[in-house]
Amino acid sequence: MSENVPGAQAVSRALRVLRAVARTRSAGINLAQLVRDTELNKPTAHRLLLALIAEGMVEQDPQSLRYFIGRECYVLGGIASERFGLGREAADVVARLARASGDSAFFSIRSDVFAVCVLREDGDYPLKTHVLQPGTRHPLGVGAGSLAMLAALDDEEVDRCLKENENLLRKSYPNFSTSFLRREVALTRERGFSVNEGLVVSGSWGVAAAVHSPSGEVVGALTIAAVESRLQVDRQHELGRLLVEEAKRLESHLARASAMRPEPKAKRARGS
Repeated sequence: MSENVPGAQAVSRALRVLRAVARTRSAGINLAQLVRDTELNKPTAHRLLLALIAEGMVEQDPQSLRYFIGRECYVLGGIASERFGLGREAADVVARLARASGDSAFFSIRSDVFAVCVLREDGDYPLKTHVLQPGTRHPLGVGAGSLAMLAALDDEEVDRCLKENENLLRKSYPNFSTSFLRREVALTRERGFSVNEGLVVSGSWGVAAAVHSPSGEVVGALTIAAVESRLQVDRQHELGRLLVEEAKRLESHLARASAMRPEPKAKRARGS
């Protein structure tokens, strides 16, 4: 957000607080943890929390005093789900992937230069990876789903994303330099799916395929993640093919939903 826009810093900080609350899901977050996670000072964090509570975006439990995502976020999420045409179909695809693989399956969406996990479903294999949870947010390229999205963009957009995230990658993701991610983009395009070999958290591997909107924009990615022993090369290709098939199925659903959506009424000409 541009620093020249009046109030931009306050909005940016409020969203930082809201995302920190959302990441904790049903566990909630206390003020001290929120201050650490957002790197805001305590008075600022508390003031922003009160503003978000007033708008229904955050709620505070009166017993534990922990903060949780509010009902208004649920309302907005439902509207966004209708707008992007994902909803139940994406959840069904993720559940199907978890059943077929026995491992954990995910759906992440693109948020400009970031990827945000929104759905997770666990299969029946007893040993699981817990790195990615709904609300987890990484720069594009970090993690299998995030890399699948980055690789599906055109070269100019890849360059923009890497440039905007360069400082964050250097500070917080030492395994993910821009030069490394350019090589991974090329490999992902060659394979047709992405692979993360434990670079976010050691021992937690993932395979993913990008999902496009009817207009061709990258809207998200489907991922299967497992412990290292479950994702050796042969199985990477097996699951990669499955993910690509399911991504195409989801894209077909989005195309049908878009075709059924009523066209906006044209504005009446003045004087008619």
